[in-house]
Amino acid sequence: MWIYLKFAPLFMQTTLRNFIIIAIGSILLTACSNYERVLKSNDVNYKLTKANQYYEQKRYQQANAVYESLLLVMKNTKNYEPLYYRYAYSYYHLDDFLSASYHFKNFVDFFPNSKDAEECEYMHAYCLFKESPKPSLDQNYTRKALGAMQTYINAYPNSKRIKEANQIVQESHAKLQKKAADAAKLYYNIGQYKAASVAYRYVLTEYPESSRADEYKYMIMKSWYEYAKQSIRSKQEERYANVLSSYKELQQEFPNSKYLSDAKKYFSLADDNIKKLRNEQ
Repeated sequence: MWIYLKFAPLFMQTTLRNFIIIAIGSILLTACSNYERVLKSNDVNYKLTKANQYYEQKRYQQANAVYESLLLVMKNTKNYEPLYYRYAYSYYHLDDFLSASYHFKNFVDFFPNSKDAEECEYMHAYCLFKESPKPSLDQNYTRKALGAMQTYINAYPNSKRIKEANQIVQESHAKLQKKAADAAKLYYNIGQYKAASVAYRYVLTEYPESSRADEYKYMIMKSWYEYAKQSIRSKQEERYANVLSSYKELQQEFPNSKYLSDAKKYFSLADDNIKKLRNEQ
């Protein structure tokens, strides 16, 4: 009796735990069984009702599968538009942004006059942006997101989402600019100075209003200087001359740049080298 009393609480806890596990297992099995029954059902209205219930319950995986099974049979019916709208969003809630983007775009194509067309046009671009990686990686999806969002802004300039859309455009531009600037910097760091000057010029051409524009001008000048130094003698004067013209551009366009004092040193070095080359001729 004493032993039973001593271990009774432990026995009861174990029994209760096992009961809870069994109960949860039974609920899950029942839920899975019901879901399979829904998926296999030939009752279209019943399946649509259950799919909407799954969606409202945030059971997006189940909702997605049932909606997908209804796409063909529901096409050209009054229920197809709201079904497809939720079908696209089910992918979004499952973090499958590429599929979501594809289906949001399909929604706009299928239902251009829908009250939800504007929203889905935005979501198409937004989902592409969600796939945009950090600047060091390939920026294909950033470019796609930028193009899609700019299309949205042009189509809906007075949208309530215009602030968010413009922010995404700015962030996309910033990523692409950083990617390009980092590539130019890499060329410079590995001693590919001509390639660096071309790459920095490209960044300036693409992003002339950049807050780093003076830095890019400065790096073009430095790249030309280093390129001239490693050039054969017959090419040096011409390339040092590019340093002088690059400095003048920087001075004229950015008279208050923090890079000017350092740039002036390169200007003086390039000018001295040109004079020396001419004296040696």
